[in-house]
Amino acid sequence: MLPMEVAVVILNWNGKDLLEKFLPSVVKHSNKATIYVADNASSDESVEFLKTHYPEITIIKNATNGGFAKGYNDALVHVKEPIFCLLNSDVEVTPNWIDPIVELFEKNPNIAIAQPKIMDYKSKSYFEYAGAAGGYLDRLGYPFCRGRVFQTLEEDKGQYNDNSEIFWATGACMFLRNDVFHSLGGFDEDYFAHQEEIDLCWRAHNHGFKVYYTAESHVFHVGGATLANMNPKKTFLNFRNSLYSITKNLPKRKVLPIIIARLFLDGIAGIRFLFQFKFLHLWAIIKAHFSYYYNFNKTFKKRGFIEKDIKYYEGNSIVLGYFVKGKRHFSQYARKHSA
Repeated sequence: MLPMEVAVVILNWNGKDLLEKFLPSVVKHSNKATIYVADNASSDESVEFLKTHYPEITIIKNATNGGFAKGYNDALVHVKEPIFCLLNSDVEVTPNWIDPIVELFEKNPNIAIAQPKIMDYKSKSYFEYAGAAGGYLDRLGYPFCRGRVFQTLEEDKGQYNDNSEIFWATGACMFLRNDVFHSLGGFDEDYFAHQEEIDLCWRAHNHGFKVYYTAESHVFHVGGATLANMNPKKTFLNFRNSLYSITKNLPKRKVLPIIIARLFLDGIAGIRFLFQFKFLHLWAIIKAHFSYYYNFNKTFKKRGFIEKDIKYYEGNSIVLGYFVKGKRHFSQYARKHSA
């Protein structure tokens, strides 16, 4: 059997400097893959740079900047390889980074999405915020990772050197089956950016697919190249989009109590920002809630097949654990999985 063909698809918006810095590693270590750059209507010299220096790379020109979600949805209809790798433009890849992921897909047809180990480009012995060693949700739907809880990053000491089923894979370096991506309807474009990969993974779980992590592949991610972790716009998107995912993907009986708990905790987060004099972040949470209320009916109507018995969460509340009990590491939240 021939190995599965892979398309590495990099979404770009005014990122000429990032392409110039990080494309060399992608080209050098992806000789078995076809490389695409999906350009989100950039106004800089990105496209001209690619045409001049990387004529072998296929450029897909999106008509508008629809963010991460629409940008990839528009681009991926033009990509025919059975496996996509959605790769941020600020990622340095390493030798043999693709093969271990492809092996996962070849060995298990139920694995639809996967990610490598995501390390911090600026501090290479530490995990990176965006995906670390694979993503999870707590009982209230807050995302965290093996190797990252809120702003605390763990040093890589081999504690996550495994192949492991996870709940969500990071959009910074996400491998997906082409047919599954399209059967799920792609990314939800109302998210624009941030946490749309969590929603996609949740929908994949609800349809019986698995999401995996492997430490046999690793990459280095700068992170925050488009929006810094503490940018008010990112605060708005993260708070709103997390509520979207809960509304869309939880069984109906769980939606209301979880949403009420989340709105209460979001209020506490807003008060915390107030006392820290981070008024733009407080305003971002307020706007996130009003946007969620305004779009509630539209979001609720997107609910598809919901697997009632899916174990969507890992541990209880990371808010309580992190801010009250001082639990900073994933191992302090992990529950024992049943077979």
